[in-house]
Amino acid sequence: MVLMLLVGTPLRGYGQDLEPRAYSPNPVGVNFVIGAYTRSSGDVLFDSSLPFSDVEASLNAGALGFGRTFGMFGRSANAAIAVPYVWGDISGNVNEEARAITRSGLADTRLRLGVNLAGGPAMTLAEFSRRTPQTTLGASLTIVAPTGEYDPSKLINIGSNRWSFKPEIGLSMPWRRWYLESYAGVWLFTDNDDFFGGNARAQEPIATLQLHASYTFRPSLWLAFESTWYDGGRTELNGVRNDDKQSNIRIGVTLSVPLFRQHSLKFSWSDGAKTRVGGDFSRYSMAWQYTFFSQAN
Repeated sequence: MVLMLLVGTPLRGYGQDLEPRAYSPNPVGVNFVIGAYTRSSGDVLFDSSLPFSDVEASLNAGALGFGRTFGMFGRSANAAIAVPYVWGDISGNVNEEARAITRSGLADTRLRLGVNLAGGPAMTLAEFSRRTPQTTLGASLTIVAPTGEYDPSKLINIGSNRWSFKPEIGLSMPWRRWYLESYAGVWLFTDNDDFFGGNARAQEPIATLQLHASYTFRPSLWLAFESTWYDGGRTELNGVRNDDKQSNIRIGVTLSVPLFRQHSLKFSWSDGAKTRVGGDFSRYSMAWQYTFFSQAN
């Protein structure tokens, strides 16, 4: 769940999250400390009426995150926070003139609260180990706070200078060694009233849908195949709508590998299968996770 917060690279990265097992139940009192690194490289596609062409980006993101599971009204719940640092290069043509820039700095902080609505009661570790896996329905709210570096005199920034919210529901179904999941959500954005050149920029919601199928070889060792579709996000500049609606599809895989007691690694890859507007990136990430209990179970 924390990894999902870490791999969402800024600079038009909304909707591209791919995180299997985000709604899988856990016992209460579990803490997660995660360090992650992500590299994204590829093309950035714009509305054809804009004077940008042949834009390429190579972005790196390192992040630290912390999460905890707990009981909420008798249901299994979790909360997480992640703070990323981004650096990278972007090059391309502006009005047929070659340009190149470099950016580095803190990106926007992400927070997430999730709760299982059905099939996931709050359980101690002993109760959890005796349970029979069952279908679960969960809900979550992800919040992106505008804490990243932002300069209104620059067109491309690491921070977004606005708040973003993503309510989502997730259905998870275990079947033998397989774990099947589907998430549906929508990104909602406040306006950026201090956009480049003193303009006001607004963005319509982005609907998202994720599908995952993971196979468990043994506890903490599993492989997931995944895809995401996201649509919408048309922007307005001073009330004038742009023709930059997104309608994109990404595919990917994630491998979780246990190292030794309480430690594990996750390796992820994803790529654009269809991109209308936005980042057509190949993305690689690695995350280390340390798990510990803060109370007796």
